[in-house]
Formats: sequence, structure tokens, C-alpha cells
Amino acid sequence: MRKLFLKQFPQFKYNRKEVILLNKILVINPGSTSTKIAVYNDHVQEMVTNIEHPVEVINKFSDTISQYKMREETILNYLKENGYTIKDFTAVTGRGGMVPKCKSGAYIVNDVMVDRLKNNPVMEHASNLGAILAYEIAKTISVNAYIYDSVRVDEFDEISRISGMPEIPRTSTSHVLNQRAMAMKVAQNYIRKYEDCNFIVAHLGGGISLGVHKKGKLIDIISDDEGPFSPEASGRVPCKSLVKLCFSGKYDNRTVQKMIRGNGGLKAYLNTADAREIEKMVKNGDKKAKLIYEAMAYQVAKGIGELSTVLEGDIDYIIITGGIAYSKMFTNWIEKRVKFIAPIEIMPGENEMESLALGTLRVLRGEEKAKEYIE
Repeated sequence: MRKLFLKQFPQFKYNRKEVILLNKILVINPGSTSTKIAVYNDHVQEMVTNIEHPVEVINKFSDTISQYKMREETILNYLKENGYTIKDFTAVTGRGGMVPKCKSGAYIVNDVMVDRLKNNPVMEHASNLGAILAYEIAKTISVNAYIYDSVRVDEFDEISRISGMPEIPRTSTSHVLNQRAMAMKVAQNYIRKYEDCNFIVAHLGGGISLGVHKKGKLIDIISDDEGPFSPEASGRVPCKSLVKLCFSGKYDNRTVQKMIRGNGGLKAYLNTADAREIEKMVKNGDKKAKLIYEAMAYQVAKGIGELSTVLEGDIDYIIITGGIAYSKMFTNWIEKRVKFIAPIEIMPGENEMESLALGTLRVLRGEEKAKEYIE
């Protein structure tokens, strides 16, 4: 009986007296010159690796989207070489790309989404490959492909969209994947539902963004171009001075764009975007490094204070996450300025692969329902 059952339902594992459904999930997170993949067996990470793509290979392609076939073959070859059979996967999940504004949670990748990302994305970005790669691989084994918490999640209240200039409405682009995952984890730790809590979450990585999570919705943010500067981005700068700089004739558009994102922030002041290097400089007595590094924490704290008004002070927890959250020096500077607002939880790490996998797992278990993507 057991052998017959397993033959008919290979996705089940027979464990003495109970039958356990095992969901094997392939997670794909493309970067500009690499593709990170992971395999999860339910909530357990079996494997994770970052496949580097040589610059000379990347440079052969005219744009990011045209790389998908090369990356797909690289992923499949890696899985085969490491003993994975593609038919074993229950689902394939990709990082959500630059689709027009969408809701939080899971979406089943369909032809409409793939067409949008291939032919008319909001902007060219490596994350656009996530859904396409997931879709192409999932199609060969007749399972669903998903994205989860795209960077374009937009659940703003209407008042949040007003910028002060009608021609430039505020839009929602943030590190929503890790923000929501850490908010859910904090809620779970206190035996509560994410949908019943209010959080302010600060994601501290190569870019910095902050979000207001009110009763399960991301209702407002401070994006990486309107708040604290970060290792590589300038953040919010004085508008009049920026306009003057743009029309000075000294810089072209591309240069200014790189000054805002890529060559701004810590990199502009200290010639490095590596917070660990800067922390060593601070510990070795470098006064300029201390001033700049602490100024970044100061601006994060200001952002948290700014967003606390959105929730009228009704905040369950302030959550500090992302790679820089490993730095006690940095988080201590933030804590001393915001601890009067609400309890603080430090949740270090980017956590992207786990967040994608666990979001998909909730769908497969019926705890969440995946949405259909419609233009």
C-alpha cells in the first residue's frame, strides 16, 4: 500500500504513521552580473549559491532581458551537476521585477507579466529576469511560477501620493520583500498576526528604504531617493542646489544619475561603500569617517521619526533589518534616537531567498492565495 501511494503521489513522504507533504521550491534572484539560486524543502534551505556571469559574457547582450536564455541554461546546468532533478520541484519562484504598481504577496507568473517585463518594464533592471526565468523553467515541468513581494508593491493611501509637485507624484519602490518578511517574523515571535500590527521597518543595505506597515498593508515609504543617504546613494538632497548643479553645464544626465545612485552616499564621501571598512576607520580614530557614518544613522533615525507620524504614534515595533543591521555601532546610534517611539527589534541580513521561499510555501500550503497578474 505504501509503495503504491508513493508511486501515485511522489511529492509525499511517508513517515511512519503520518504523511508529510514536501514542497521543493527553486528560488531565483538575478543580479546585474550574477544569479543567486536556492533550493528549499518546505522551510529548510537545502542549497544556496551565487552563480557569477563573466563580464565578457554579459557584455555580449544588448540589454538585460536578452540574457534570460543564457542564465536559464546556466541554472539548469548547475542544478544537474549538483544532483537535482528539475521534475522534483513543486514550484519555481523568481524575484519580482519592475511591473507597474501591484499588491503585496504572491502573484502567479503568466504570459501578461512576462510580456510586460520583456517588452515594456517600468525600468530596465536585473530583477525583471526573475519572473521570466521562473516562468520558463516552471513551464517545462508543468508547475506554477511565482513572484512574491515585488519591489513595485504599492498600497499607498491616497494622501501618501502627494509630493507638492503635480508633475511628480510619489511612487512606491522599496525593499518590500525583506521588510514584510521581517515584520511577519516579529509578529510571529510575539504570537500575533502581521495583519493586526503596526510596524516601521528600516532596511539598511546598499540602498536604504523605510516603510510603514499598517495592519498588513505598506501604506507609505521613504524610498532611497527621498530619505537617508546610503552606502551608494545620495538620498534626499536640497532640491534647489540639485537643480542648479544639473544646469551648471559641468555634468551630463548619466553622471548626475550616478551621483544620486551608484556613486553617492558613503562612496562619495569616503571612497568606499563597504560599511565594514568604514567601521574599521572609525575604530582607528578617523574623525571624518565617524562623522559621515553617524550622519547616515542620524538620517535613518530622522526617517523613522518622520514615519511615526503616519501611524499617529500607534506603533507596535520598529524593525531594523538589512546587511548594515549587523553593525552594533550603527544600530546603537539609531536606537538612542528612536527608542522613545516604540520597542525596537534588530533583524540583520537581506533574507531575500528565505523570504521568497517562505512566501511561496504559504501559497502552496493554502495559507495565502496567489493573485492573478492583470494589466
